[in-house]
Amino acid sequence: MKFKTIIEPFKIKSVESLPITTPEEREGYLKREHWNVFGLKSQEVTVDLLTDSGTGSMSSEQWAAIMRGDESYAGSHSWQRFHDVVSDLTGYKHIIPTHQGRASEKILATITVKEGDIIPSNSHFDTTRANFEFVKAEALDLLCKEGLDLLSPSPFKGNIDLDKLEKILKEKNEKIPFVLMTITNNTGGGQPVSMENLKKVKELCGKYNKMFLLDACRFAENAWFVSQREDEYKDVEIRDITKEAFRLADGCTISLKKDGFGNIGGILAFNDDDLAEQARNLLILTEGFPTYGGLAGRDLDALAQGLKEITDKNYLEYRARSISYLGEKALSFGIPIVQPAGGHALYIDAKTFVPHIPSHEYPGHSVACEIYLIGGVRTVELGTLAFGVAGENGKPDEPSTHELVRLAAPRRTYTQSHFDYVAEVLEKLAENKEKLKGYEIIEQPKQLRHFTAKLRPL
Repeated sequence: MKFKTIIEPFKIKSVESLPITTPEEREGYLKREHWNVFGLKSQEVTVDLLTDSGTGSMSSEQWAAIMRGDESYAGSHSWQRFHDVVSDLTGYKHIIPTHQGRASEKILATITVKEGDIIPSNSHFDTTRANFEFVKAEALDLLCKEGLDLLSPSPFKGNIDLDKLEKILKEKNEKIPFVLMTITNNTGGGQPVSMENLKKVKELCGKYNKMFLLDACRFAENAWFVSQREDEYKDVEIRDITKEAFRLADGCTISLKKDGFGNIGGILAFNDDDLAEQARNLLILTEGFPTYGGLAGRDLDALAQGLKEITDKNYLEYRARSISYLGEKALSFGIPIVQPAGGHALYIDAKTFVPHIPSHEYPGHSVACEIYLIGGVRTVELGTLAFGVAGENGKPDEPSTHELVRLAAPRRTYTQSHFDYVAEVLEKLAENKEKLKGYEIIEQPKQLRHFTAKLRPL
């Protein structure tokens, strides 16, 4: 029997006060931080949907695991438990812990990528792209045509365009160290990748003798959508889907701050012995000994438990339904969103929502600032500010393909009433959209500018 009410499949054992601020206070906070929401202090944010990375709540079993943590420098019991869980889940020969996914990306880029290389993907996320571009390689997005249509309800809009992938593998083979698939496709609106698409990528990589890797930060959420939308997998357990997906590839990077249910942690994993040795050598220089990788033993134990919990069907159903519920509310207010709603976040199509603001004036950032000003809800722009190419000599930026605003829900952190509150904020946003104005950058770094850029309203 199905009920209309979305209930959290857990009980609350500990609470933290939420700050309630006034519109005048919020405007002052944004002015102080040069209109960059990343600069806001946590006590100035009522509902924080900036990211789902490392912001979730741990279970009582994870807190119990923390107390079991073994802080031995090498070969701790915590490492053994972590290794066993990850090995069983992924099937990879070499499991290398890191302090977070970004560290895994950095090591991967350092040992496998050189200047002039091309890394094809369905879509690279910001830190992945930045690490490859830092070594002067090209991070090439080959998103399927359905994924380029934000408003279509296609079930697997995170898929890679297989024809374009084969073309680049054939024409630029010597420049391609590996193919990287992101599951779910964060940049593309949190959209899932089908198992059929992953299998065909594996076939192409075999045909052209290329390594196939996964950026698997949200592997469980991807598996949930597969179970709901791909007929072949409707009666397959979520954990079995995840195991099959991992075993299609030759290795992976994972930020365990997402589907690891962790506040910190990452993985770099390979089947290749030589690459694993290179990765461990660099890990020792930058992260720590290979059995802790920059993490405390208690972190490893909490992550091992989290990786068991994340494939729970009831949890994944609640999570996906919470996002789709918020999406239904947004659509009812006339706010265009990436459809269907993703598993970890709602994405507003700012280009369609505020067409009077051109890309070089950052419409997504304008929407994100307005959402905070209205109700103290922090979100993030994923458009030209984050992914565009900065213009030189006074020229406008080269715009991003899309102008999105992401509302990312931390795992097991907010309740149904919080989502109802966010929906009310979105309703007021829709009423104010004609008043929104663009922004200009007054100072920016060369890499990942959206984190620390200073802006001002036009």
